[in-house]
Amino acid sequence: MKEDFLHHVWRFKRFDVTQLYTTSGDSIQLLRTGDYLQTEGPDFFNAQLIIGSQKWAGMVEIHLKSSDWYAHHHEQDPNYENVILHVVWEHDMPVYRKNNTELPVLELKNRVEVGLLNNYLDLMQRREWISCERELPFIPQFVLQNWLERLYFERLARKSEPILKLLEEYQNDWESVLFVLLAKNFGLNTNGEAFAQVAQSIQFSVIRKEALEVHYLEALLFGQSGLLPDEPMDVNTQELVDWYAFLQLKYRLEKPQVNVRFFKLRPDNFPTIRLAQLAMVYHKRRHLFQSVLERNSLESLIDLFQVGVSTYWETHYNFDKPSQKKKKQLSESFIHLLLINTLLPLKFAYAQHMGKFEAEAQLLLLQHIPPEKNSVLEKFNQYGIQATNAQQSQALIELKKQYCDVKKCLNCSIGIELLKRNT
Repeated sequence: MKEDFLHHVWRFKRFDVTQLYTTSGDSIQLLRTGDYLQTEGPDFFNAQLIIGSQKWAGMVEIHLKSSDWYAHHHEQDPNYENVILHVVWEHDMPVYRKNNTELPVLELKNRVEVGLLNNYLDLMQRREWISCERELPFIPQFVLQNWLERLYFERLARKSEPILKLLEEYQNDWESVLFVLLAKNFGLNTNGEAFAQVAQSIQFSVIRKEALEVHYLEALLFGQSGLLPDEPMDVNTQELVDWYAFLQLKYRLEKPQVNVRFFKLRPDNFPTIRLAQLAMVYHKRRHLFQSVLERNSLESLIDLFQVGVSTYWETHYNFDKPSQKKKKQLSESFIHLLLINTLLPLKFAYAQHMGKFEAEAQLLLLQHIPPEKNSVLEKFNQYGIQATNAQQSQALIELKKQYCDVKKCLNCSIGIELLKRNT
């Protein structure tokens, strides 16, 4: 058993609450279990109860054994001075406050139904893809849909944290933040981190100044990524090499140590093509961040990124190697990825930063974007949970990574639903 089970039992009053007594014999009236914090410090905040004839309001701390209070060194932590009740599975020793008064203890091991404990142990001990995969098809739809909606916003909030951190680094320059985030997304999983480092190595003011000429942007991006050949074989490549040498000197650019890879990538995802498309975005779209904020329909956001590549890259996938001509416009599916992974998290982070919350607009957009395709979603589909749009697919990815993989079943609405059965 882990403490999270006791947190669940206390939070949802899944124990016999009649005739409660402390281990020292004082009666307990439970008025409010408190707010489940899941942060450092006591487990529940603002609990309210009556012990004997005295009403108390404060913290509740939960442990498997009373002695864990000392094992976790809570007696040395001032955050625990306002604990009014120590809830434990087994009381094995008294615990004292700094003023030498004994901390009231409620023991739960004889107050929890055997069926609930068995359900919990069964769920935790399974060694399957996810613990509840057998029961997934039988979860009520209203439970599942409400949970998926909440999971999506948890995912957005988690994605907004590094965005807001990046905003601090760039001193509230949202255009710079967008440039770095877009670069990372253009690199996909293979080159995302390398592209982000390239973007961070170029001040956005430089991108803004040189955006009138797409070849200057290409020279900057290819040069900083280390993709320009040492011995160019055609005129266009030689010009890029020369322009990069000039721009590097002009702006005193330091080339980052990055490893940009082509291995196992389809030609349309080659880093050369993705960087050429990124250069075209900033050549064609000035004040891009403001445009992203102002556009709230899916069609208008897709239109913003419907760009291709310069003439040279229409007939090349790599330097000095001609290929059959192709426009190489950003595909709608790729723009969907930009929306899911960059633009909507950015809009959410901006709304947070400005003290706003636009949940409905986010959901409406995502409900019109097809779900992603990956192994996690395929597996959920096998167990009867099929994502029909991007909001649901993002929520399922969040569920798998942040709950199922780390066995947080007792913080999951599906897990909580399962524990209700046969008890």
